[in-house]
Amino acid sequence: MAVVAGVVALVVAVFALRAWPLINVVETGRTPEYPDITPRAYRMSPDRVFDAALHAVHRLPRWSLVSYRPETGEIRTEARTLVFRFVDDVEIRISTLGESSVVGVKSASRVGRGDFGQNARNIRAFFVELDRQLGSTSNHD
Repeated sequence: MAVVAGVVALVVAVFALRAWPLINVVETGRTPEYPDITPRAYRMSPDRVFDAALHAVHRLPRWSLVSYRPETGEIRTEARTLVFRFVDDVEIRISTLGESSVVGVKSASRVGRGDFGQNARNIRAFFVELDRQLGSTSNHD
């Protein structure tokens, strides 16, 4: 029975390692392994988007605000994983492009060589909450 359990554990481990790329940093528009994770543009003022981003950070479970600088459009947070409480550093940048505000996000694991997709999940969760805060008015689709 122990041999069967060992084989099952090995198969699950191999599947898990192949399911996600072996990276521990994901950044909008800069991580080829996640082509769907791109910066988001919103047709509203950077101040409004920045405020909504701060609210989004506060609404996400296991996320903690580290620092923010409205004058530069930067927000730094920590996101903890559910099971092992690993910490990922999440940087959010709001900039202006024409009449739109653009939001870029970078999520990086502090430990390990692979994140099992956690940094991509961090960014996706942030954008879902940001869209909710802003009434789903991004131009990303």
